[in-house]
Amino acid sequence: MFKRALISTDLSDGLYRLVNSVPALAQSGLEQVVFTHCVALEGIIPKADNEKIEWARSRLSVLRPNIPDSLEVKGEVVSSVKPHETILDVAKKHHSDVIIMGANIHTFMDEQVFGSTSRSLAEHTEIPIMVLRPQLISTYTSEELNLRCRYLFRYLMLTYDGSPSAQYLLKRVKDYAQNRPANSLEKVLLVWVVEEGSRREYKDVNYELEKANTELQKVKEDLSSLDLEVEVEVRQGEVIPQIFESALMHDISAIAVSSSRKNKILEWSSPSISNKILRRSWHPILYFSPSH
Repeated sequence: MFKRALISTDLSDGLYRLVNSVPALAQSGLEQVVFTHCVALEGIIPKADNEKIEWARSRLSVLRPNIPDSLEVKGEVVSSVKPHETILDVAKKHHSDVIIMGANIHTFMDEQVFGSTSRSLAEHTEIPIMVLRPQLISTYTSEELNLRCRYLFRYLMLTYDGSPSAQYLLKRVKDYAQNRPANSLEKVLLVWVVEEGSRREYKDVNYELEKANTELQKVKEDLSSLDLEVEVEVRQGEVIPQIFESALMHDISAIAVSSSRKNKILEWSSPSISNKILRRSWHPILYFSPSH
């Protein structure tokens, strides 16, 4: 699905372990991987900490024999006051088409107070951002991590409800799918959840279920034309639990989401479905920012 990935790590999120999985990343269709880490400038007069920079470089070094001929691997350790700006500069420099980051529950809950690099990135770029839970990555054995990297983008769940943000998500996925490399995206699961309202009559629910299925069949036909295997699932009940239950039942690689907000996109106090998924999911999340 993607060809050029920027992996941004703070060296405590477990993502630095991916330097040992570059052969598996190549098998996911990636042609270039750039590892980057931002070292904070400290002091009254901001000054680079050379000791931290060298330590970070040693953590992100990749043994040359491990690098397949089909994959270009680079590492950039940069001193920075504003990490999100530095990450964007590195992404632009290398023409990255996806940014992979770690994020944890504590960070998401405190974002309104302390800010977040991932949130700032999403507000300033249209490059898709894949969020991986450090708690999950850290528990994988090397073999398990290699397997995860190999199938990083193979099977996506798209939460679709016909809304503008859902249509935008579909468009972005189609754009990438049209030019995807081999061994990348192969399968898509379309999930539409019809909520049960306390005042909604039985016949209204049935109508909504039939309507959702009809629209999903059209979307399925559209995606299938791109040589993708597509499954559709219409569920009934509370949206978030139903989405997570579906994710558990299917062998998905990640949940793809988007938002209709164009300013302050990731307002984590917002009740949007995408934000709730980002906060609660242990599956990898692939977030497509709206047009800026």
